[in-house]
Amino acid sequence: MLTERTPRVVAARKLLRRVSRERAGRFLVEGAQAVSEAIRYGRVHEIFATQAALDRNAALLDGVPVTLVDDRAADGLSDTVTPQGLIAVCDLVDVPLAEAVRGARLVAVLAGIAEPGNAGTVLRAADAAGADAVVFAGDTVDPHNPKAVRASTGSLFHLPVARERDPATVLDALAGLTLLAADGHGEVDLHASPEVLAGPTAWIFGGEAHGVPETLLARADHRVRVPLYGRAESLNLATAAAVCLYASAHALRSPTVHEGTR
Repeated sequence: MLTERTPRVVAARKLLRRVSRERAGRFLVEGAQAVSEAIRYGRVHEIFATQAALDRNAALLDGVPVTLVDDRAADGLSDTVTPQGLIAVCDLVDVPLAEAVRGARLVAVLAGIAEPGNAGTVLRAADAAGADAVVFAGDTVDPHNPKAVRASTGSLFHLPVARERDPATVLDALAGLTLLAADGHGEVDLHASPEVLAGPTAWIFGGEAHGVPETLLARADHRVRVPLYGRAESLNLATAAAVCLYASAHALRSPTVHEGTR
């Protein structure tokens, strides 16, 4: 059984930091759901588990090589208040931008999102809505951040994810798709304008504090707002993103929307 001072554990613990993830080309995945998806769809190098976690997840880990660690070692590999005792070391999942968006009909672009939980939740919503890719543009949190990975609940492994520091390069790569910026003050009402959703679309989502960066807003084909029918001042980022992505998913699958635009 390995301890927190064992070199393999020490090396894995460094992956909690972005610079170490980039250098090693690997990241940590914690918890039964995420580890299960990593085993199915990712490239797993090693799985660490406490005896208690191994017992709880016997079916999941049946036939899978597991390295036993003590509780302190497992705690050191987690950034949560209540570690789950099950951690996988995986290859980074991102792919080149051109590969991620090739042939895509629905793409989510995350621009300037600093909160990893929000980024992971939007990625999960994009996966659920059947998006073809998620692009992390500009100064956006690393999708391999432990909190983002947890919030995605395995969706990080389900669809192409790309990162690009230059947002303009992202929009250039999306030529041919309608660019829609989610904006609470947008001129287009999401529910009143089905024609804007009728074709292949890339949604641009910004951080909750500042929204979509102005340089990207300027290049969007439309700024789209989600109507608020109650007294809430606004929707949080993840909720708004889910509403927008599902509206596009429905439009892409609905013949009546396309017939209405002929």
